[in-house]
Amino acid sequence: MNPKLIEQHAQFRSRKKREKIYVHISQIIILVAFFSLWELASRWQWIDPLIFSSPSSVWNLLVDMLANNTLYAHIGITVLETILGFLIGTLGGILIAAFLWWSPFMSRVLDPYIVVLNATPKVALGPMLIVIFGANMTSVIAMGVLISIIVTTLVIYGAFKETDGNLVKVIDTFGATKLQRFRHVIVPASYPAMVSALKVNVGLAWVGVIVGEYLVSNEGLGYMIIYGFQVFNFDMVMLSLVLVAILATIMYQLVAILEKFLMRNRR
Repeated sequence: MNPKLIEQHAQFRSRKKREKIYVHISQIIILVAFFSLWELASRWQWIDPLIFSSPSSVWNLLVDMLANNTLYAHIGITVLETILGFLIGTLGGILIAAFLWWSPFMSRVLDPYIVVLNATPKVALGPMLIVIFGANMTSVIAMGVLISIIVTTLVIYGAFKETDGNLVKVIDTFGATKLQRFRHVIVPASYPAMVSALKVNVGLAWVGVIVGEYLVSNEGLGYMIIYGFQVFNFDMVMLSLVLVAILATIMYQLVAILEKFLMRNRR
């Protein structure tokens, strides 16, 4: 290989590595600046510390709740509900999309109903879920599933339909069955759309679960938020919001790892 090309490639990789480091440093600076400004604004009463709390107050409450072992159960129940809602909503959406791809007739029949369901505000169906499943964890999980499953169906089905027709023709020339076409061409070609749906569903699942906990739960981070508002304990509200943000970020990063795995196996 040309030594000049090797040197240029090494310089390119070095430049990309530096850019990645600069991005991480900038992200950390923004995060530190945000919390520092929040703390100063609260201490100097640029904002109302009773309503907006402060990082130090939130930290003190976190330490107290961890010491009293009162926080672990709330985190655990919300994470469990979110993961179940996320997985059921995602897998259910993929299965429905596969069914619609497999049966063009049913796709045309169900298309207007799916559009209507997608346009319907899912949160408004919360009371109906409570009537169906009862005021328990199942209703909370169902809310997470309901919010994510229709979006997943639309995204994945759209990707199935938009698969490169030339790829389909190539495998068809070898006498592939419909199942082989779906398994070896349609699904691998739709990996990027599936990953996009997973990333979107991270946020949707958290929204659904937190709203569900608002309505029926007596534990969980959503319950802590609504309870904090009821008793004017805004330190608890802010702590819950910060924990939700941290946990959602972790979940998003796990999806990013899965994306790298899928894209590597796709090649």
